[in-house]
Amino acid sequence: MPNIKVFSGSSHPDLAQKIVDRLGIGLGKVVLKKFSNQETSVEVGESVRGEDVYIIQSGCGEVNDNLMELLIMINTCKIASASRVNAVIPCFPYARQDKKDKGFFDIAVDNLFAEPAVLKWIKENLSDWRSCVIVSPDAGGAKRVTAIADRLNVDFALIHKERKKANEVASMVLVGDVKDKIAILVDDMADTCGTICHAAEKLMEAGASKVYAILTHGIFSGPAISRINNACFEAVVVTNTIPQDQHMKESPKIQCIDVSTILAEAIRRTHNGESVTYLFRHVPM
Repeated sequence: MPNIKVFSGSSHPDLAQKIVDRLGIGLGKVVLKKFSNQETSVEVGESVRGEDVYIIQSGCGEVNDNLMELLIMINTCKIASASRVNAVIPCFPYARQDKKDKGFFDIAVDNLFAEPAVLKWIKENLSDWRSCVIVSPDAGGAKRVTAIADRLNVDFALIHKERKKANEVASMVLVGDVKDKIAILVDDMADTCGTICHAAEKLMEAGASKVYAILTHGIFSGPAISRINNACFEAVVVTNTIPQDQHMKESPKIQCIDVSTILAEAIRRTHNGESVTYLFRHVPM
């Protein structure tokens, strides 16, 4: 593709490589390093003048350092091209912008959502998916779960939870019927996995025949892996927005969905001035 450059930050180079492979181009040349005082250094090794520049960086690992590296990369390319950042494509955002105000950004934003990949995995991996129920582990995800259930023409349920504090749930109440059904928990993000594992127990107690979890961003910090291994999940499915190779080695229950197709298509459409919103229902997988 002419007039396009894709650079990778240091957080997830494997995802960046998959994206450029699908676009049929090479990764842009950049040297990322830290000085002895741990200050981040970015050196772009090729001209970006007159090019559309895309930077791939995941919010994982050393999050604060990776965010700073991203900001420095943006600034370096802006200087080199005498241009500016004029669009942001958040990958499956945990929180939506409020349409009533400017939200998180004051420039063009095209949100990508994981629903197409979720639907594809369910249909291809669960032969009896028509008898499943899609479950939100909290009230905040009800709209997302309802949309997925509607697309599959199946039932949905939600779990109302009350927290004592961050990463600690006081109580859970299931709203909906999961008896003798496959329950599929769907959530944006899982960190220590206390909530999602507790939710799985609640579903089994309510009579679910099997429990799966599909999580967009699998952070899996602290005791997360041991909790998943000891939980009643048939499988915990995550996307590769965050590196998952080590997590998959540590837990045979973890499976990974490659979303590089969605990201590559979003870049192609943005570059060609086409609709990115169209991806929500029609992304080629």
